[in-house]
Amino acid sequence: MTDRQELWTKEADDLLDALLSLSSRRDARRFVRDLMTPDEIRMVVERWRVARMLSTGVSYKQIEKSTGLSSRTIARISHWLKQGEGGYRVILNRRNSK
Repeated sequence: MTDRQELWTKEADDLLDALLSLSSRRDARRFVRDLMTPDEIRMVVERWRVARMLSTGVSYKQIEKSTGLSSRTIARISHWLKQGEGGYRVILNRRNSK
């Protein structure tokens, strides 16, 4: 079984369905806070921030300085942004078209 198959179980799909059912920022905040620790939330927020910065052409050096993240972490996010499943790109495009 591949990593992708192991990741997307029925339980994972149920979590995605729960996320899709959220209709307000308040509900989303409450759910995410119950689901994750403060450190996990901060980590996800930083990854999203880096993806947005990379998409606008900010250099690794500037991102390192601004976020305190390692170049390795930034490179990993850059890889996902360019060669991942396309999730970052879908959301970035949607947000940029508003």
